[in-house]
Amino acid sequence: MPKYYEDKEEDNRACAGIKEDFKACLLQHDCVVKEGKLPSECLKRGHCKALQTSFFECKRSMLDARSRFRGRKAY
Repeated sequence: MPKYYEDKEEDNRACAGIKEDFKACLLQHDCVVKEGKLPSECLKRGHCKALQTSFFECKRSMLDARSRFRGRKAY
């Protein structure tokens, strides 16, 4: 579920909402905030896995030639 803020500029690029939520999840996770680790290290541990998978699927659907004819999949 994307989080949109009133004072934020609107980003019309594909997957922008999922990317923003994925980024926020990583940066606000205890692994980064309390332990002081890099977000890439926290990804290797499996944090925010659902958003990572959703972002990957969104990006992959942009490259899938079938989606040009059928439209993007609804998740």
